[in-house]
Amino acid sequence: MKFGYTIIYTADVETSIAFFELAFGLKSRFIHPSGYGELETGSTALAFASHELGSGNLPNGYIKADEDKPLGIEIALVTDDVQGAFDRAVKAGAESIKTPVAKEWGQVVAYIRCPDGTLVEICSPVGE
Repeated sequence: MKFGYTIIYTADVETSIAFFELAFGLKSRFIHPSGYGELETGSTALAFASHELGSGNLPNGYIKADEDKPLGIEIALVTDDVQGAFDRAVKAGAESIKTPVAKEWGQVVAYIRCPDGTLVEICSPVGE
């Protein structure tokens, strides 16, 4: 068993993927007309699926990421330049949740919320 995907249900898969490409420099792996797409993120994939697919997969419903408050789950993207990545994401249209701050364990972290509602932690590697 290995962790393979994080899938975010979104109103517009292509727009979400385009935002992650612009804001974080990730590249699209593919987008399928059924309302599903993936980004290249290393050994695991960050994927997006339409709310229509979500309704089919989860017939009892779910809380959409673009509701009032962010979900109690985040995507963490690791970089050596947290401030630069934070600035680029905000310039690309993300909402600033928390500007970069040094944590007591040595990591620098910042939080943004993407236009599709996804909560993203931008952080330095742990211990650096």
